[in-house]
Amino acid sequence: MLLPNLFKYKIILASKSPRRQQLLTGLELNFEVRTMDVDESFPAELQAEEIPLYLSKIKADAFKAEMADNELIITADTIVWINHHVMNKPESRDEALAMLGELSGSVHKVYTGVSITTKTKELHFFDETEVEFAILSSEELEYYFDKYNPIDKAGSYGVQELIGYIGIKKLNGSYFNVMGLPVHLLYEHLKDF
Repeated sequence: MLLPNLFKYKIILASKSPRRQQLLTGLELNFEVRTMDVDESFPAELQAEEIPLYLSKIKADAFKAEMADNELIITADTIVWINHHVMNKPESRDEALAMLGELSGSVHKVYTGVSITTKTKELHFFDETEVEFAILSSEELEYYFDKYNPIDKAGSYGVQELIGYIGIKKLNGSYFNVMGLPVHLLYEHLKDF
């Protein structure tokens, strides 16, 4: 194991996301998944990276009262930022297709905020990736939605799915950040625990 300093901790990933679970597994860490229902609303004045940082912090705060001395909690939140507004998870097919239509032929940014929390220490950070989409037809967008049903994903898309293969022209930054967890930064910060 590359992070022997973590042997003293029971690592908890506070996320239902199968992508985050897959990415944390890629760091060869032993962890368990534990989640809490948290109100994910945020102050309207927050912009860009401030939103996922705020949300990862409130997710971490939910665990503080019952956290054991040897537990290390990892929380995260990912948003899509385009044209000076946030794209969260869609609530309907129509909303998802409208989001995908706005992404088509445009450049947007994906921000993930991450919090690492123990009883004695907290660390919060974010990563940013710029994504350029090709122009996709309404038929392509509808096919993608109907086959992959990306209702659980910020911006209505998963980079690791068909839309990533046919629609993403260019990435500037971490691919894994777009999936939902900037594992390169997480690894660096975990060295300090």
